[in-house]
Amino acid sequence: MEYHLIPVTAFAQNCSLIWCEETRQGALVDPGGDAERIKAAVAQQGIEVRQILLTHGHLDHVGAAAEVAAFYAAPIIGPHKNDTFWLDGLPTQSQMFGLAECSPLTPDRWLEEGDSVQVGNLALEVLHCPGHTPGHVVFFDRAGRLLVSGDVIFNGGVGRSDFPQGSHQDLIASIKQKLLPLGDDVTFIPGHGPMSTLGRERIANPFLQ
Repeated sequence: MEYHLIPVTAFAQNCSLIWCEETRQGALVDPGGDAERIKAAVAQQGIEVRQILLTHGHLDHVGAAAEVAAFYAAPIIGPHKNDTFWLDGLPTQSQMFGLAECSPLTPDRWLEEGDSVQVGNLALEVLHCPGHTPGHVVFFDRAGRLLVSGDVIFNGGVGRSDFPQGSHQDLIASIKQKLLPLGDDVTFIPGHGPMSTLGRERIANPFLQ
């Protein structure tokens, strides 16, 4: 799987353009805002966007989802239905963060543990990893050893769990029981900040010791 990171919003959220090299068909993961910047990056890479993938329902990850989905005539897929209340509450999130109002959003398809999402000839595995939000999911390219981890794990950190229905205990369990077993060699694209590997975080991440 090929990828290109597009930092968006005041929160420097990593919107990920991912694609299959064979077909040049791809997906946008977590288009949180700055729709024109995202469209320009897609055009520069020459990728055919077939779907919009969401890891969870926070505004900085979904703020431009409806706009880019309409632009590419692409379905919105994910997150898990337990994040329905976050997507229904997008107008309130907009006011809370002082950003342009974002209308409530309902994806075309909710995701569950064990689902897969097809990107060109690639099949991405879906893991439900609650804790940061109750409906957070991640996308794993097993063959390519690449994980799109959203706000579950970061380079040197983990996601916040002080939001409504967040749970630090669930978050750490998601990381230790679902992500770390994928393998030390797995590289991950976090929702914010630089990339890392699961092996490096297993050894050095202070929240996992």
